Amino acid sequence: MARSVVVTGSTSGIGLGIARAFAAEGANVIINGFGKAEEIEAARAELDSLSTGRVLYHGADMTKPDQIADLIATAAREFGTVDVLVNNAGIQHVSKIEDFPVEKWDQLIAILLSSAFHTMRNTIPLMKKAGKGRIINVASAHGLVASPFKSAYVAAKHGVLGLTKTAALELAETGITVNAICPGYVLTPLVERQIPDTARERGISEEAVKTDVMLRLQATKEFVSIEEVAATALFLASDAARQITGTHISIDGGWTAQ
Repeated sequence: MARSVVVTGSTSGIGLGIARAFAAEGANVIINGFGKAEEIEAARAELDSLSTGRVLYHGADMTKPDQIADLIATAAREFGTVDVLVNNAGIQHVSKIEDFPVEKWDQLIAILLSSAFHTMRNTIPLMKKAGKGRIINVASAHGLVASPFKSAYVAAKHGVLGLTKTAALELAETGITVNAICPGYVLTPLVERQIPDTARERGISEEAVKTDVMLRLQATKEFVSIEEVAATALFLASDAARQITGTHISIDGGWTAQ
């Protein structure tokens, strides 16, 4: 029987790559996120063509708990349960703390941290009933170390790791594992959009942001690929990873080794 997988923030970037990997294994998948309707439908149709299961789209706003609850309820109604939950939704804002807009702080915390709580709160009862499940939180190297001008993002990603550990301990005897993936810089649309803002804050060129800021601490001097993150998610969702829980896997080119 095909697994049921929910991936938040999956209409582009890492989330879409993870959804594609699960679809290619024949899973039923619900993708979620914002974007142009025609582009989302094209992505959904592509994934659907890869999978022997079904791929659906749900437009839940990750700042709205009631919409998040409906996302999980839809997966349960359409597919029977949620076997794998991947919390990936994310945005970024780059600014000094004293200039950081309060509404942006609230938005980042809601999408990056609180949404993972809400999806987990609604999914855990389904997984407990099934006696198994995999929760995978896409955190960041910024869940382990900090960078200037990213206070909300760094705070939220540190929080995601704390949430991951707490949930893993609560669920340790239920057959449900909870883990995080901590990528370094992946050249996604989200990261691309950070480059001009970071250049402005630091007073340097956009190319210098890539070489002297983003890749400076990645010892390999290479961006992480979306496919590498997706492959790690597939591993954490596999039977081989059943004793891996409450921890993180770093994919950061050696960044946090320093």
